[in-house]
Amino acid sequence: ISHVGPVPPSYYVRDHVKVDYEHCITVSRGSSQQLDYEILFPGCVLRWQFASEGADIGFGVFLKAKKGEWKKASEMQEVILSQRFNSHLVPEDGSLTCERPGVYVLRFDNTYSIFQAKRISYTVEVLLPDRFQSPQTNDES
Repeated sequence: ISHVGPVPPSYYVRDHVKVDYEHCITVSRGSSQQLDYEILFPGCVLRWQFASEGADIGFGVFLKAKKGEWKKASEMQEVILSQRFNSHLVPEDGSLTCERPGVYVLRFDNTYSIFQAKRISYTVEVLLPDRFQSPQTNDES
C-alpha cells in the first residue's frame, strides 16, 4: 500500500449535523418536553422533522383526552413507541395517520441524560384528510 499524503478535510466524517427547522426547544438534563397537537378529524396526518445538537434524544408519540392538561408518559396511550434517535448525526422525520380525534403528544425524552441538556430544532405539520382538501386542477391549454 502506497500512502500518498494526508487526507483532505473534505473527506472527514462529521460527528454532528447542523439543521435549523422552524422551532427550537431545549430539553434539560433528566427531563422531557411535550408538544401537544389537537387532531379534530380521523385521517389527519401528523408529520414531524427534528434534529438534536450534540447527542441523541428520545422521541415518542402519545395520545391523551384533553388539551392543556399535563400527563406523565405512563398515564397516556403510547401511539409510537418511545426510542432514542441519533438525530445529532442524521435528522429524523416521520408521520402518523391519526385514526381518531384527540390530543397527540410528541414527547422529546432526555430523562436518561444526567449531565447534558439537548437543543432540539423541529417542524411539525398537521395535514387534513383528503376529503377536506380542495381538489387540484390542471390548467393545460
